[in-house]
Amino acid sequence: MDDAYTYCSDRLHELDKERFFAGLFTPEPARRHVFAILAFSAEIARVRDVVSDPLPGEVRLQWWRDLMDGTARGECEANPIAAALTDTIARFGLPLDMFHQLIEARSFDLYDDPMPSLADLETYARETSSALIRLSSIVLAGRDDVAAAAAAEPAGIAYGLTGLLRSVAFHAARGQTYLPTDLLEAYGVDPASILAGKSSAGLNGVLAELRARTRARLAETRTLIAAVPKPAAPAFLACALVEPMLKLMDRADYDPFRTVVDLPQWRKQLTLWWMARRAR
Repeated sequence: MDDAYTYCSDRLHELDKERFFAGLFTPEPARRHVFAILAFSAEIARVRDVVSDPLPGEVRLQWWRDLMDGTARGECEANPIAAALTDTIARFGLPLDMFHQLIEARSFDLYDDPMPSLADLETYARETSSALIRLSSIVLAGRDDVAAAAAAEPAGIAYGLTGLLRSVAFHAARGQTYLPTDLLEAYGVDPASILAGKSSAGLNGVLAELRARTRARLAETRTLIAAVPKPAAPAFLACALVEPMLKLMDRADYDPFRTVVDLPQWRKQLTLWWMARRAR
């Protein structure tokens, strides 16, 4: 089992460096269990990138659903992420419905369907990003931690929306956009122009409104996190990167199709270290 957990750590470092480096501030022995959860998420998040069309992607996601239901348990030993994850779920009594919701949300990624509304976008972020924070907090502080459960929702939405805002060009290049239809219509933006990689004043308005919404969720997190017990704090650490990323998108010369929204690795690690120090 140790090899399975080591694989999860290596895989998370490969697929999701920000969550990996944030997770390094999680104390042992809980860290490897948090990494198992995060590695699972990173693995299913990349399904669209490794399949030629939605059907084989659905097959892959169904395997993970079966794993949660216990019908694929005999095969999990061949998959180190599955082995570590099932061990973690059993040890901490993690709620399976959250995993099912996460998998279902990732099914949306396989298609080019529009995101209907801002409410739908927040639901997507809640079922993916917020779920990871909540599951990690259960590992760290137990299932009865009401404060961590409350703070996980806005924290995950803020982190998830920031990631989607950073990835507008990436998603457009593969024929997909997560920008909500209701906002696009309000600003007179044709989704086809986004897929064509064309900036516009209307698109800038949509992105500015989404950044404002993200900051509102971040402010909500800051209020709620004061009640979160210290053992659960590392589950929220990646959210320290939200505001610095948003500031990069606030710049007057920002273009969602030409500006790379990222921070130097040293600055990310310094930000995470400083926030972890404050939490202690």
